[in-house]
Amino acid sequence: MKDFIFGTATASYQIEGAHDTDGRTPSIWDMFSKSPGKVENGDNGDTACDHYNRYKEDVEIIESLGVDAYRFSISWSRIYPEKGVYNEKGMMFYKNLIAALKAKGIKCYVTLYHWDLPMWAYNLGGWLNRDVVTWFDDFSNKMFDELGDTVEGWITHNEPFCAAFLGYLTGYHAPGHDNGQQGARAAHHMLLSHGKAVESYRKTKLTAPIGITLNLAQLYLADDTKETLIAKEYADIYHNRFFLDPLFKGEYPKEYFEFAGVHPDFEDFVESGDLELISIPCDFLGINYYTWTHMKGGDYPFAYEEVKCGKDETAMGWDITPNALYELVKRLRKDYTNLPIMVTENGAAFNDVVESDGSINDVGRLNYIKEHLEVIEKLNQEGMDVTGYFLWSLLDNFEWACGYDKRFGIVRVDYDTKERTLKNSALWYREYIKSKRI
Repeated sequence: MKDFIFGTATASYQIEGAHDTDGRTPSIWDMFSKSPGKVENGDNGDTACDHYNRYKEDVEIIESLGVDAYRFSISWSRIYPEKGVYNEKGMMFYKNLIAALKAKGIKCYVTLYHWDLPMWAYNLGGWLNRDVVTWFDDFSNKMFDELGDTVEGWITHNEPFCAAFLGYLTGYHAPGHDNGQQGARAAHHMLLSHGKAVESYRKTKLTAPIGITLNLAQLYLADDTKETLIAKEYADIYHNRFFLDPLFKGEYPKEYFEFAGVHPDFEDFVESGDLELISIPCDFLGINYYTWTHMKGGDYPFAYEEVKCGKDETAMGWDITPNALYELVKRLRKDYTNLPIMVTENGAAFNDVVESDGSINDVGRLNYIKEHLEVIEKLNQEGMDVTGYFLWSLLDNFEWACGYDKRFGIVRVDYDTKERTLKNSALWYREYIKSKRI
């Protein structure tokens, strides 16, 4: 695995803090997290890990891990605090961060959108307004122009499933809409903005790879009833094919329209040429993997529910199922793409205990990481071309609707003092990377 990219990852709203510093204006997560009842304990990202002010310390930690690369996202509202208004101070933060990483020999993988849509864009219709494709293209082009020669990899969107369906269909994530007709519209505009950004990138002289990151569900059935088999077909479309099919086949799943009451009127927002733009070839596919989906049919047609099966779980209540990652990649190779695949997120939340000597023996997380890396090694031994692994997450951070209750970091953050402490999983990851470089 000498050419394999080992990294770690974060996202802007989850770690940066400095919510109103140097011209930044609110995003939908600022709004959502301060809406009563939306986030555990009423937590928000105003301060988070204070990475905005402590990035130099965090870069030192990243270097100490011996990783090749660091994946981070850009706060759109730092760069464009108002529509069409560019903020140089916001850009300077990322230029300084990249300069610090470069000085340590660390490659930079930049995610353009990790869920924090500016409130000015939301107030103009957000992802429901087709004009957002142009706004995102303007933002993307500015990033390419300002940072392009310092970035080793670009990711247009992180998990459009969550941003669109959890944000606009279920209301679990920002902006908190609960509307059966809005999820697909928002998802389509995200995919379209991805395609437009890739098209624009191809017109530059930049050569770093560009791709998109999806969170996909490997589905397993709790029983073989007719209801469960039908529900699996719907769940596969909802979680996987709604994104994979347009990206790699230039079409939405035909079966989507068979689920009465589920689909919106696509003619309202899918225009001629859209799918050709969405399916412009990328350079790699990013996948975020945490757990499988063990399911059975629900109480009404096409519905499904997740079923516990007695496996070990993380603090999120997610089954620990590394082999499902193996089967997911095999499916992608069989049905969709030969592009290089990068695991752009993988990790686990556990209820860490700080020992009397200050150490954190997070053996559960350590074993979780080890088992998934073993799966990736097996995949590559079989020629599956998995080219990188970004461990989620570098730091304990604001875990979206769960607030600060769930700790994914390999580095503990004391949220009162902001002190960082490497957990045993971080020390193990460092030694593992060393062993693969021999």
